[in-house]
Amino acid sequence: NVTPDSFSDGGALRSVDDAVARAESLVAEGADILDIGGESTRPHADVVEVDEEMRRAVPVVEALARRFPDIPLSIDTVKSTVARAAIDAGAHIVNDVSGLRLDTEMAPACAERGVGIVLMHSRGGVSEMATYAHAEYSDDAMDDVLDELRERVALALARGIDVECIAVDPGLGFSKRSEHSLRVLASLERLAAW
Repeated sequence: NVTPDSFSDGGALRSVDDAVARAESLVAEGADILDIGGESTRPHADVVEVDEEMRRAVPVVEALARRFPDIPLSIDTVKSTVARAAIDAGAHIVNDVSGLRLDTEMAPACAERGVGIVLMHSRGGVSEMATYAHAEYSDDAMDDVLDELRERVALALARGIDVECIAVDPGLGFSKRSEHSLRVLASLERLAAW
């Protein structure tokens, strides 16, 4: 997280060198993928402008691509402009926490380059997806999560993203109360079977 306001470690990585050092620790601990994000999704986070998100994240992607040429790099963004720049800098995966909801150009950006994409279940914009603003579900939250993820996957396929390039994330804690996340967690075999 190369953000000053991340919910997990905001402000800890103040430079590209700090981020590379953190990545070295993660790789030494067994990380198989490094995910770089320049915009926080903490509750009520401020929306970050494209230029600022690129200033934060793209140099880190470039440095990590040089330092770890065999480690897949993921850019955590909802903005196609940031995704394209990060892909050009060496990212192999786009981790879109909006599941293609917030930028209509994200799917074409990923399809054109043949990169992997993670479609996360969430609702609302960046500043509200980690809140309860949209945390209304039927009796079984996993039913709703699966229905909404199927829609996101169908859109990705329709926009030219290869099925082999798609991963889904049920978005534990995003637009979900604790009971919703626990129900989803207890039902992961349904997601895996789909």
